[in-house]
Amino acid sequence: MDSVFDALSHPIRREILEMLKGGSRSAGELADAFPVSKPTMSGHFAKLKAAGLIHGEQRGASVIYSLNLSVLEEVLLGFMRRVGRPAKNGE
Repeated sequence: MDSVFDALSHPIRREILEMLKGGSRSAGELADAFPVSKPTMSGHFAKLKAAGLIHGEQRGASVIYSLNLSVLEEVLLGFMRRVGRPAKNGE
C-alpha cells in the first residue's frame, strides 16, 4: 500500500491517472500534456507501474498505458478498513 500512496503523492502522477480514466493513451501523448522532460515522465510512469496502478503495453514503437483499476480499488478498500470505515456492499 505504501508504494501506491507514494505514487499518488505527486500531482503529475495523479493527473496521468485522471487522463487514463478516459481510456488508454500512448506515453508520448501523456508526456506531451506536461511541461517536463521525457526522462522525468519516464520516471513518473515507472513509479505508477511499480505501484501497480498502470499497465504498459508495447505496440510497435509506442508504449500504451492503461489504468489497473483492480489495484487502486484494492488499496482504497484496504485503506478504508484501516481507518475504520466499512466498505461498500459488506466487503
